[in-house]
Amino acid sequence: MRDGLLVIDKPRGMSSHDVVNRVRRTTHVTRAGHAGTLDPLASGVLMLCLGQATRLAEYLGASDKTYLAELRLGQQTPSYDCETPVSEERPWQHLTLEDLESALPRFIGEIAQVPPMYSAVKLRGKPLYKMARRGISVAREARQVTIYALEVVRWEPPLASLRVHCSSGTYIRSLAHDLGQALGCGAYMAGLVRESAGAFTLAEAIALDALSADNWQTHLLPMQTGLSYMRAVQLDEAGMAEVRHGRRVSAEDVVNEDQLGYALAPDGDLVAILRYVPEAASWQPIKVLAHD
Repeated sequence: MRDGLLVIDKPRGMSSHDVVNRVRRTTHVTRAGHAGTLDPLASGVLMLCLGQATRLAEYLGASDKTYLAELRLGQQTPSYDCETPVSEERPWQHLTLEDLESALPRFIGEIAQVPPMYSAVKLRGKPLYKMARRGISVAREARQVTIYALEVVRWEPPLASLRVHCSSGTYIRSLAHDLGQALGCGAYMAGLVRESAGAFTLAEAIALDALSADNWQTHLLPMQTGLSYMRAVQLDEAGMAEVRHGRRVSAEDVVNEDQLGYALAPDGDLVAILRYVPEAASWQPIKVLAHD
């Protein structure tokens, strides 16, 4: 089996692309990619897609994430993390744990978040971070993200660690910066660990250095493992033939509008990604995977 997912514990200091290249060399699978980028300064859960699983990256990356973020209070940096030098300092000594905890509720729920200048967001086709490195700052459009839970797990001022459960697309660096603004002292993200991505946790991730040409296939997971937030649709032979040709199949029960599903062949192999069509009470294939 060469089509599937590897859950890697990405080490700090490597880019997500570096990890993909390392895994390509280890597994000799050239068709590989990642779902849900982790910055070089971050470590933790990184989902790698091998073979046909690369076609599922957009769906795997859409899952919720949990992070352990370390904040440095009283200082700000242009990148909102420790990648760039401190640009401003403010007093933090007056702050208490109660001050921090009382500021958290305003960041829980659906919030508007402005991406940092040092990000891969593109403006007129150019990544913002390339402009930022030239000293250019431009207005960025706020994005809606959701913070499901936010709690303090360590308070050792000027450092504080927060556990964040959030939607895909959330910038923890922006959260650190905005929280520092709310406290009036400024803050930047000093460290970040992704503890979970969707159904995958750090406890089940394999360290990159532990992955070898002899053991990688024992850690390879079926492609549908990362799609647990979707509806599983079991097909018979006739339904599988319809889906393979891009035709709809009837839904056996009522499904929420715009619900996504994944179609399984009788032998359990992943066949396609589906979208529910309410007016037809059926599933429409939107991505059909190749088959032998």
